[in-house]
Amino acid sequence: MLAYAEGKSFVHALSGATKFLFFLFWSVLAMMTYDTRVMLVMAAVSILLFAVSRTRFEDVSFIFRLLLLFMALNLLAIYLFAPEQGVAIYGTRHVILQGIGRYTVTAEQLFYEANVFLKYCIMAPAAIILMVTTHPSEFASSLNRIGVNYSVAYAISLTLRYIPDVQREFQDISRSQQARGIELSRKASLMKRLKGASAILMPLVFSSLERIDVISHAMELRGFGKKKRRTWYSGRPFKVLDLIVMLVGALLLVLGLWITFRDGNRFFNPFV
Repeated sequence: MLAYAEGKSFVHALSGATKFLFFLFWSVLAMMTYDTRVMLVMAAVSILLFAVSRTRFEDVSFIFRLLLLFMALNLLAIYLFAPEQGVAIYGTRHVILQGIGRYTVTAEQLFYEANVFLKYCIMAPAAIILMVTTHPSEFASSLNRIGVNYSVAYAISLTLRYIPDVQREFQDISRSQQARGIELSRKASLMKRLKGASAILMPLVFSSLERIDVISHAMELRGFGKKKRRTWYSGRPFKVLDLIVMLVGALLLVLGLWITFRDGNRFFNPFV
């Protein structure tokens, strides 16, 4: 379940706005840099923060498996559509394995795809930490505190709040379908499992639409959006620790960008 899990770690003690701003700084640096040295440090810090947050890997293992699948497909697609991308970026060509036509394995291409893999290692733990250590209502109040319109902040809060509900609904419908004789376990072939999964989607969509309708009517009856400002039950004031973390995040962003662009190129080139 990708949902908020209560805890007493250092990460849980931070306000939602602090975690969001740090994640924003982290994301900008991860997207901008291709300096392998910077990304190795960032990946190590992300993994360390995941451990410090005391998030149980078993609780988010399904998300990690999905991310690994997507990452593998992405890396394969990069090679299929641009097998010489690394050569074009680094300006040299060291052939490791001669293939057919343009499909050769070069050290430059492997190094480039290793950098793409590092970006996943940087972003995946950070994104999961943000979601599982921040209560949706507190997160919404924090976003509103830093200037995000409260309607937008509340919409994000509802999305985070109902992700686990949709997951539970999917599991309930899946069990109901299996009770009716539709095989969805690993005993069935892949095509049968895909066909069975498609039978879950329509009930899931209709139940989700019904939930949206109920919530929207409830919010409308309570006059949501009538005022320009609102108060928050789950609001959390900034503490000294929050200010320190935001300052550290900004400094890391500046330092990382300086290391990346100091030679005029955001790609670290070990082949020169």
